[in-house]
Parts: sequence; structure tokens; C-alpha cells
Amino acid sequence: MTLGCPKNAVDSDKIAAALGADGLTATDDVHEADVVVVNTCAFIEEARRESVDTILALSDLTRDGAQLVVTGCMAERYGEELADALPEADSVVGFAGAGTIAEVTFGGRRTKVAPVGVRDLLELPRAAPTAPWAYLKVAEGCDRACAFCAIPSFRGKQRSRAPDSILDEARSLVNGGVRELVLVAQDLAWYGRDIGEPGALAPLLRRLDAELAAEGLARVRLLYLYPSEVKDPLVSTMLELATVVPYFDLSLQHAARGLLARMARWGGGDKFLEAIVGIRAAAPEAAFRSSFIVGFPGETEADHDALMQFLDAARLDWAGFFPFSPEDGTAASSLDRTVPTALMAERIRECEERQTAITQAARDALCVDGTLLEVLVDAVVDGTAVGRTHREAPEIDGVVQLEPVAGEDPPAPGTIVPAVATAALGPDLFARAVEPAREAR
Repeated sequence: MTLGCPKNAVDSDKIAAALGADGLTATDDVHEADVVVVNTCAFIEEARRESVDTILALSDLTRDGAQLVVTGCMAERYGEELADALPEADSVVGFAGAGTIAEVTFGGRRTKVAPVGVRDLLELPRAAPTAPWAYLKVAEGCDRACAFCAIPSFRGKQRSRAPDSILDEARSLVNGGVRELVLVAQDLAWYGRDIGEPGALAPLLRRLDAELAAEGLARVRLLYLYPSEVKDPLVSTMLELATVVPYFDLSLQHAARGLLARMARWGGGDKFLEAIVGIRAAAPEAAFRSSFIVGFPGETEADHDALMQFLDAARLDWAGFFPFSPEDGTAASSLDRTVPTALMAERIRECEERQTAITQAARDALCVDGTLLEVLVDAVVDGTAVGRTHREAPEIDGVVQLEPVAGEDPPAPGTIVPAVATAALGPDLFARAVEPAREAR
């Protein structure tokens, strides 16, 4: 069971591959499993609560004698404290723990193992892909010191992978049927800086395009771009390469400059808007996503108004809004001028209502202007092909339900279908194929 962000999904793939190498066979039936692994999230209180609730629910479902193992960010962050608080778990194993999950579970040490230092799973092999897209983690950890974030305290400083290692994993995924690679890291645009190669993300994109497009790679998508790094040569490279989709996932967090400074963050609404306008001028089809913290200590009505005005001006395709969560060990946990919970909830509601209308307008516009959509089919569900254009990231944004060309079967996963949108329902589109599906190669 994987909780949290796409970076955790990559870790889960590698955990599954490691358990397979240790002789275990994967199963989707929790009632039959000998080992049930929960890869937890610890980013904010809501995520920790979901992780604990999931662990407790699974403990009721596992059969007698099965092992319930807790790993991931909560295990890294809380170690023995988490083990003591969750007697339902047979093992709490951090990525830097004293042994692998299999060693702890079957090595005669049914104990709670706390992390020792920081280790990552970057170079472990991963399980074969089961979908035509896959997350690819290019770095672990983060060098920034955002006031609200505890990730560097348990994930450590940034460690960038060597380009050859990334290419090897990417090639393995593409040869296994992946047509879209989604590059992820805590601070993706910072890739390479820790190994003396600032700006290394653009050359990495060029290598992926040059070496893998002929092998079937159709799309590369980037998630989690710190806004100060959204500039040339990264932007021009993204817009130049045919395989790199013009999808900009910007980690903005707010728009009020004073509040961003209090968060120890770069930028402000004016700078963000300047970058978005510039990209749209060069690529009108570009899609934008961001997330925002609402109720950070010191947030005033004027700050909230600045965020609302930014949403109106930026017209982001997608946005998420999250209440401030005071995390132990962060600078923000001790800041004054806290925002009442009820006021946070009201501000989030206002932001979500504003953004929902903006997103809906963008989706509706695709249905009336005859825009040609290139739909990558992810799956066929109950006889209907479901996929995404460049505007939708997997598992995060809406999807496209696709009506095939008359007389044709639903297109197969991994194929690309030219289509036009016919209707929008919330974030999702309904579309009609205008040509038969084609292979990505």
C-alpha cells in the first residue's frame, strides 16, 4: 500500500522488486499475503493521519501469522516512537534501518527497527511496469530550508543520480512498455547542483529524447519545479523537444511576497505571473499546475486577496489548496500570528471555488474550439479507453474517456489517439477519436 506523493510510488516499486528478489511473490489480496507493507507519508498532519488509519485498517484484514510492515517517511521520521505507538505493526523499518524488509521480517528479528542515518532506494532495481506511464525519480532529498517543510530532516540533503543510471532505468521502463516517463524529485529543477552540475536537467532531457524516442518513449513530464529555476535553458528545452510535454508543475505555495518571505521562499505573484505569461506566449497550449498553503502564520486578509487575484490572473489549469500544518522541528512551528482553523477552512473554500470555475472554463473551452488532442491511452475500463493528453498528469489531474473511430475496437493501452473533445464533466473530458490509434514509436 502506497500513500503520499509520486516519489513514494517509485520507492514502493523498488521495495516490491527487492522483496521479489528475496523470493516473495506479489499479491493484490491482503487476506492471502504473508507480508503486507505500508509505505507511509509524513508531510503534513492529514497525511500522517491517513497513514495511521490505513495501518490500523490493514491490521484488521491481515490473516493470522502475516507480517504487517510499516516503512516510508513516517518510519524514517519517527522510528522507535512510531513503533511504540503502533503495536499493530510487526516491524517499523526505515529505508536506512538495520536490514531490508525481508531480513527484518524473516530473519528471526521481529522487532521494531528504527532508521540509522539517511539512505535512499535510488539505485535499486524496480518491478516491471504495469501501465504505459511510470514515475522516474532522479534525485532524493532537498537542500532548501522552507519554513514549513520537515522533509530535509528525514530525507536528507539532495543526492542526484548519475545521468547514465537514470538512462538505464528509463530504457528498462520504455522497453517494458512505458510511453510516458514522469520525472520526480523533491526539487527536480535543482537536479545536478549537488554534484557540481547546475542546470543538468536540460541536458538530461535532451539525452532522454535523443536515446529513447526511437525506442518508444513518447512523453517526458516534469513534476515539482521550484519557481526560481523555471527559466532558460530549462524552459526553452522543454518547449523545443518533441517528447517533453509543455506541462509546468510549479511549486508556488502562495502569491503574497511578504508571506512567501516568511516561508523562506523565493518569488511572489508578479514574478510567477511574468513566467507564466512568457511561457504561454511561446506555447499557448502549455498547461500549469500548482499547490498553495492557506493559513500560514501571519497570513492576512490582504495576503489572501493577493492569492485570489493571482488565481484570477494566472488561470492555472489545476491547483490544490492545503491548510497550514505546523511540523515539529520546522521554523514555522514556532511562528506567531497563527490563523484560526475556521478561517483557514473559509479561505480554502474560497480558493477552491475560484479555481474550480477556472479549471472548468479551461476544460469547457477544449470542447468548443476543435482543439486536436493527442490522447495516450492508459487503460481500457469496462470497454472504454481512458487516457490523458499533455494537460493531465497521471493520478493527479482529470482523464479523457475516449470513443474510438466507428467500427474500431477500443484502442490498446500505450497507443496514442488523435481526438477531439465533445464534453467536459468536472475535470474529465469525453472525446471522439478522429483517426485510428498509432503506436508511440
